[in-house]
Amino acid sequence: MGVLESIPFELDVPGLMDHFHVADGTDDGREFRELAGKVKAAGRPTAMYRECFVERKGDDTVVIEGVTFTSRVLRRNLDTVERVFAYVATCGRPTDALEYPREEFIRNFWLDTMKGVLLGYALKALNAHLDERYRLGRAASMAPGSGDATVWPIEQQKPLFALLGDVEGAIGVRLTDSCLMVPNKPVSGVRFPTEKSFASCQVCHRERCSGRRAPFDREMWESLQGS
Repeated sequence: MGVLESIPFELDVPGLMDHFHVADGTDDGREFRELAGKVKAAGRPTAMYRECFVERKGDDTVVIEGVTFTSRVLRRNLDTVERVFAYVATCGRPTDALEYPREEFIRNFWLDTMKGVLLGYALKALNAHLDERYRLGRAASMAPGSGDATVWPIEQQKPLFALLGDVEGAIGVRLTDSCLMVPNKPVSGVRFPTEKSFASCQVCHRERCSGRRAPFDREMWESLQGS
């Protein structure tokens, strides 16, 4: 198991203010900059990972280090893969103390976006570390619950956390009974070498998704589903 801590990060405050149409010199502008300062002080982008080996493959299952995962898409993606890297990345638990009351929708949206920036730094550091240490070359990732519900169900978080071990003790992220991760703004999944590019967005039918990074690819969907 490996843990990456003290990951450096930056917040482009003027750029974020422009994105949210928050004007400097206004009450909102002053509050935005104050929040950004608190996020900079509290943010702790962190990631953990475990190098794992594939033991068996079924029609729509993969057994990794004794843990069984059920996903036809994951099984197809790992068709020629023998080693994967299970991981969890987070913006850091201290930022949870910065939450606004639930009715403060806009301000919570500011905070959520800033947390997303920190999470991005954690993922970038994790991928760079894995690529450098293990010479992955071309690689892709899959996350439970990302994309269509049938691709890799969110319930598969449970075996993933079982595979990783004491995630909460390592980086402060725990899994709830409903398979959500606490604190918010973490991401979990497996990273694996691949000869073809892959993103969960390519097998997701949801058209209205603010987090979409790639268009739906029907040919890929049909090939991975075995249609």
